[in-house]
Amino acid sequence: MTISPNPQTEPGDAWGQAQEQEASVLIERALAEDLPAGDLTSDSLFPPGPDAVAGGGAVVGAGVVARCVFRQEGVFCGAPVAEALFEKVDPAVKVEVLAGEGSRVEEGAAVLELSGSCGSILRGERALLNFLQRLCGISTWTARWVKELDGMKSVLLDTRKTTPGWRRLEKYAVRMGGAVNHRFDLSDGIMLKDNHRWVLRKAGGSALGDWVATLRESSPGTFLQVEVDSREEYLEALDVAGIDSILLDNFPPGELSWAVEEKHSRQDCDVLLEASGGISLENVREVAATGVERISVGALTHSATALDVSLEMSEVFSLEQKL
Repeated sequence: MTISPNPQTEPGDAWGQAQEQEASVLIERALAEDLPAGDLTSDSLFPPGPDAVAGGGAVVGAGVVARCVFRQEGVFCGAPVAEALFEKVDPAVKVEVLAGEGSRVEEGAAVLELSGSCGSILRGERALLNFLQRLCGISTWTARWVKELDGMKSVLLDTRKTTPGWRRLEKYAVRMGGAVNHRFDLSDGIMLKDNHRWVLRKAGGSALGDWVATLRESSPGTFLQVEVDSREEYLEALDVAGIDSILLDNFPPGELSWAVEEKHSRQDCDVLLEASGGISLENVREVAATGVERISVGALTHSATALDVSLEMSEVFSLEQKL
């Protein structure tokens, strides 16, 4: 079986250039969205320095220490985004990371400490929390699924069902939760899906073996997966050489068990079987018990709920005295 890993995939749990580039674009958009003409409140009440023109109710040169706190137990994800965000808001703001990426954090614990200009921190507060709540929500939700598969051999994968523009970050959060990334994009592996097959059958009448041969010729060495949604299609796929993985779409556990037994009955059949569709937190362990090697779940990203994270002030100081 020929499997070519995606050259764009960062090894292990690494935060790499692809994630950094995506984060940079999203941060720019978030700040432009929230600060089209500055922060009318903070800019007036907390001018940055002694030369600022301020009214009698303003505090000039105020610095604060603030902490990002988990209001519920969860898995932390997003420190590199926080650091990149304040590089754009105000590089003078110090960001201290208090929890490891992918670590479980108790309710009430602080994960980040910010120290610097009060106005700068308040200007970046909402964008920071929006990023953290989304990323920590995905990593926490993914960790729940991973826990359900404790002791099982099946690998839990995500899908391309991600928020437009957020794919690299959301898939990074999935890794922080303990699962594995499926392909990142349509250029990152071949998947012959039901809609491809429908059109090919209607238009040409050729067979699966012909389609796979064409795909292999156009992209040699690339991971190739075929989606099937019936016993008939599955048996056809098992007889075709050059397929790395068969995706069993919406097969109930009983049918998955049959598929695994059928594969094992064939000598030297090393195709990977992947279950997808109709999988929930309640039945994922039952699905894994059938013996499929892979389980892909779009819900890891599209159904994750934001984690409750807050920014709490803990100290006020004079920026001038800190210099």
